[in-house]
Amino acid sequence: MSFRIFNPFQIIYNIFRQRPAELFFVEAQKRHIGILARLPLSSGMLTGKLSKSSIFEKDDHRFFNRHGEAFDRGETFSGVDYDVALEVVEQLRQLVPMGMTMTQFALKWILMDPAVTCAIPGAKNPKQAEENIKSSELPPLPDSLMKKIKEIYNGSVRQLVHQYW
Repeated sequence: MSFRIFNPFQIIYNIFRQRPAELFFVEAQKRHIGILARLPLSSGMLTGKLSKSSIFEKDDHRFFNRHGEAFDRGETFSGVDYDVALEVVEQLRQLVPMGMTMTQFALKWILMDPAVTCAIPGAKNPKQAEENIKSSELPPLPDSLMKKIKEIYNGSVRQLVHQYW
């Protein structure tokens, strides 16, 4: 089967922002619209490298826009409260398969969705870029693991942001 994708669309989609998959992705597929998953690592939160003691520079949106002070709060950490997001990351960290980083896990989860054309993660150096690229080469996450990720989202994140975006 062959089809053409027209007018790719960028949308925030990650483990903390799952609502687009419910209706938008279905409609995009029907219309052969490509999905470019923006902020796939939720402003770095889903890398597992942030902590309560992380410090952000004053010109970094993670410093000045946590509650939407400068622009839509959903842009920073996908709208999830920083401390809540850290707790959820710890739950997710327990699910990361051996041989996979937290970053690769978060990216692989996105790439598992057949509607997603690609994810657009940032990288500050070549090592991060290589880590990101390797996520596409890793084996699929098992259905049982995908279900556990959904359960964590439904139990800890959904009620906080799902209705907004």
